[in-house]
Amino acid sequence: MLFQWDITRDPIDQIAPAFFENHDEPPAVVDFARLLATRTVEHVEEIDVLIQRHAEHWRLDRMAIVDRNILRMATQEFLYDKETPKTVVINEAIEIARRFSSQESPQFINGILDSIKKELER
Repeated sequence: MLFQWDITRDPIDQIAPAFFENHDEPPAVVDFARLLATRTVEHVEEIDVLIQRHAEHWRLDRMAIVDRNILRMATQEFLYDKETPKTVVINEAIEIARRFSSQESPQFINGILDSIKKELER
């Protein structure tokens, strides 16, 4: 959903129903995924500022779209989901990067998210 939103900038509430049309996921999974995507889009400006501050020598618009949106989603979880431990968020982001992005992406994402995590814990 975030990948499509990032490319089209269509409203996320229009993207989500079409995204889940061809997926047979339990309602709890659908609700959680929608929450993550919606919250990320709602706070994207704040999230992007935080990511940019920690992405040394990288502009957001030069990052791979998958990586940029993994970073956005994870940062959103850092900021707005107080239940999930930040280390779990980082591990999940790395696993998503391993599956859907380039070979270098897990290390790249780990470095930025670890830096953001340290700032937020201060």
